[in-house]
Amino acid sequence: MPTAKCTANRHLLILLGPMLLAVGRSAMESQALYELEREPAYWDAQARATLDAALKLRPREHQAKNLILFVGDGMGVSTVSAARILRGQMEGRSGEETMLAMDTFPYLALSKTYSVDKQVADSASTATAYHCGVKANAKTVGLSANAVAYECNTTFGNEVFSVLRRAKAQGKSVGVVTTTRVQHASPAAAYAHSVSRSWYSDADLPFSAQQQGCVDIATQLVTNVDIDVILGGGRMYMTPKGTPDPEYPTSNSRKGDRKDKKNLIDVWLKAKPNKKSHYVWHRKEFDEINVKATDRLMGLFEPKDMRFEVFRNRTRDPSIVEMTEKAIQILSKNPKGYFLFVEGGRIDHGHHSGIAKLALTEAVMFDRAIQRAAQLTREYDTLTVVTADHSHVFTFGGNTPRGNPIFGLAPKKADDKLPFTSLLYANGPGYVHINGTRGNITMVDYYDEEYMQQAAVPLDVETHGGEDVAIYAKGPMAHLIHGVKEQNYVAHVMAYAACLEPYKNCPPHPHSHTSSGCVNRTSSLLVGLLSFLWLLR
Repeated sequence: MPTAKCTANRHLLILLGPMLLAVGRSAMESQALYELEREPAYWDAQARATLDAALKLRPREHQAKNLILFVGDGMGVSTVSAARILRGQMEGRSGEETMLAMDTFPYLALSKTYSVDKQVADSASTATAYHCGVKANAKTVGLSANAVAYECNTTFGNEVFSVLRRAKAQGKSVGVVTTTRVQHASPAAAYAHSVSRSWYSDADLPFSAQQQGCVDIATQLVTNVDIDVILGGGRMYMTPKGTPDPEYPTSNSRKGDRKDKKNLIDVWLKAKPNKKSHYVWHRKEFDEINVKATDRLMGLFEPKDMRFEVFRNRTRDPSIVEMTEKAIQILSKNPKGYFLFVEGGRIDHGHHSGIAKLALTEAVMFDRAIQRAAQLTREYDTLTVVTADHSHVFTFGGNTPRGNPIFGLAPKKADDKLPFTSLLYANGPGYVHINGTRGNITMVDYYDEEYMQQAAVPLDVETHGGEDVAIYAKGPMAHLIHGVKEQNYVAHVMAYAACLEPYKNCPPHPHSHTSSGCVNRTSSLLVGLLSFLWLLR
């Protein structure tokens, strides 16, 4: 029987819905949008609708069945803002008013990303924080700060364990999706313990480390914890040295790398003989996977990192969206739930190269993966968290007008009488001075996929930024994501929400047909209408 409060909420939705849709239809033309935005009533109506949705938002104070952690590697706030504009412009709008999928999440916090030994952290120590719940030292994964980078004998006794591993211990299915190699720092902290993030295969291990008993990250991928879905790059670290790569059989630099002559793909395939396990390396095989008949899936689509989205071979490699979809379809068959880690890893690589188009295109695809996950899951039983490990020294500005192409020029020239793009880096390879003068980009194609934005300080590789990054959350216990938090807090929220170690005093199991559920459904519809308005624009 619907309560009076539920009925009132529905009436409000009925009244408010047509108004928002009418505004959305009117906003389809850019001139109409401009005319609307000139009127205070437009902004008042928009804000009131948003306020009403916020007033009706209620926390979901029950246990989460599923956990999804999305990490945009290097996705600082300036990257999110620029990616928002890019996505809107890719869809034919001016861009600024676009709503990213992550923008629709109701709960938000800031994450302090420093590590125990670094003011500006790397992806290894930060991954240990958000996966394992403790801050650590740079270059190390899955170890406390008592471990010292590159000193093998400090590994043992200092291991810390991820939410992924704890979820598996309680019977949930687990998965890792990344656009980098699956042995890279961000995914590695979910399953490995290493004093060097760079010990991808045994060929990378120093002799002394081997003697002391340290194990490479690729081996740990298939032996430390049974990961049901593994999708990304990194084939060469899994096969014996000299093994021709199936995609690049004549390339010496892409051959297998292992000195121990082990084929770790076979090790993973044979680890669970009672389960239906499959390995794929090509898009065709990936597309042919029957998720209903598959318990475990490993897909390694490049010898090292996967290609940037702008260069991805769509006939051979799946996108991060498609990998996320396949992972959820397989993992969600477990009645006990699942934990999934999804990394947009090459946002970081684009920034390090000083090439904003690579980074921002990766960020847009990462957001589309978040959007697809939302379509495949229920907010009622799935806690979804989106965050970044760190930022970059990337910025945009220059007093650009509304709708200015995100990769375009600022409207005025600089004091040196030369033009500049609105996107810039504080340091990196884009520093170009000729006879003491900044490079003139008048005749340069700054819309090219590999255009390198100008930088203020010369470095071979652009650096991370040290400012806080955002955490977005929705689903059960998502309201715990608020304020300014240490980065390791992320792992604790996820563990608590799903009643994983070390938490025993857990949220209750969900109850059906509650009045708060009605409020949340109404609020979700209101937020959806607002999102629709923005999308129409």
